[in-house]
Amino acid sequence: MLYINQNNTSIPALGFGTYQLKGDACVQSTETALRLGYRHLDTAEFYHNEAEVGKAMRNSGLDRKEIFLTTKVWPTNITKSKFLPAVEESLRQLKLDYVDLLLIHWPADDELTNRTAVDILAECLHKQYARLIGVSNFSIPQLQQAQSQAPIVCNQVEYHPYYSQQEMLDYLNSNNMFLTAYSPLGQGNMLDDATLKDVAAHYGKSVSQVVLRWLLQQPGVSVIPKASSEKHQSENLNIFDFELDAEHMERISALSQNNKKYC
Repeated sequence: MLYINQNNTSIPALGFGTYQLKGDACVQSTETALRLGYRHLDTAEFYHNEAEVGKAMRNSGLDRKEIFLTTKVWPTNITKSKFLPAVEESLRQLKLDYVDLLLIHWPADDELTNRTAVDILAECLHKQYARLIGVSNFSIPQLQQAQSQAPIVCNQVEYHPYYSQQEMLDYLNSNNMFLTAYSPLGQGNMLDDATLKDVAAHYGKSVSQVVLRWLLQQPGVSVIPKASSEKHQSENLNIFDFELDAEHMERISALSQNNKKYC
């Protein structure tokens, strides 16, 4: 496993995304992920599966400190009156005293709402509802403003070979923050890409493994692929026995000319 070190915290760079996983299937998939060796879980208020993720954590038998858990506050709740109650409800659903990383899921359209939300996000840190705080889907100007108010550690954004985030990544790296990539496989739309298939064949790996490795070889990048089946979970985890060379890294990076966003 590779790790990102942030504020004296070691964060597993490869996590398990739970978006669209529901009910017993969510519990089972998350339990399986933890059994296979995942130690970084990503959920959100909007996913309506925090209770299931919390149950899987308890069922795993792992010590709470062994799991790095992220959740997020949905935009309808980033107002002054709703933010803290929403976080407290997430903790109730999870049956936990704290999460490791708390994010604002999406920025609001108006600057004042975002400023208020970031102030309350910082309050959650002081209340020990979260060990670390960050944002998701923020632009660089929005991130700059958030940074001026609170110790923001990351921005979670869509990132895959078809959609460049180089400007964002450069900014995060230069400001001691990290990027968490969601939809890293472009919702499956890259699996038949000729370039990716060629690179995968060279290493004897699958396209998804090559893409995840490409992401993790970039400084300050964490990735949270979703995989409901044990086969795909195991495949995604099996990416630490090879390394892409510079030529293949560049070939994959060049695919961003497609400029396709899926979320």
